[in-house]
Amino acid sequence: MADTKGLVIVNTGNGKGKTTAALGLGMRAWGQGLRVLVLQFIKGNWTYGELQAAERMGADFVIRQMGEGFVRNSADDERADHMQASKEALEDARQEIMSGAWGMIILDEINYALGYGLLPVDEVLELIAAKPDYLHLVLTGRSACKEIIDKADLVTEMGEIKHPYKQGIRAQKGIEF
Repeated sequence: MADTKGLVIVNTGNGKGKTTAALGLGMRAWGQGLRVLVLQFIKGNWTYGELQAAERMGADFVIRQMGEGFVRNSADDERADHMQASKEALEDARQEIMSGAWGMIILDEINYALGYGLLPVDEVLELIAAKPDYLHLVLTGRSACKEIIDKADLVTEMGEIKHPYKQGIRAQKGIEF
């Protein structure tokens, strides 16, 4: 049995914490000397706490917001923008995966992009198949498709039991953003 194998890890489910768990893995990897890249497929143009943290961590922990923001209920012309942004993020992912520069790459919210039809599943499966053996690849977002789950080494499903929003509590700085 090999000591080191780059894993394919999927964080999915309707509960909160998929990105947070992935970032925790990234922080652990960074702490062990791996370079970490996070490509965010949906988030864009909004300041999240993790962006500020990554900035402080330096060039070995990088987050790139590649998305156009919320996809649900977007108009047809906005959908084209979301599709283009997802396509560009996937191309960046392809280049970075093959670059040899990173020990872990997190494709944040890529499962959403697949679920909304912004990306073809086959292209993401090709990306997983092409990843170098040493690279850890993490995919997050609700409703991970069966094909992605089948290719993963580790799949965690976050399930919502209770959420403050349903009690009328607004998003909290440092928790949701």
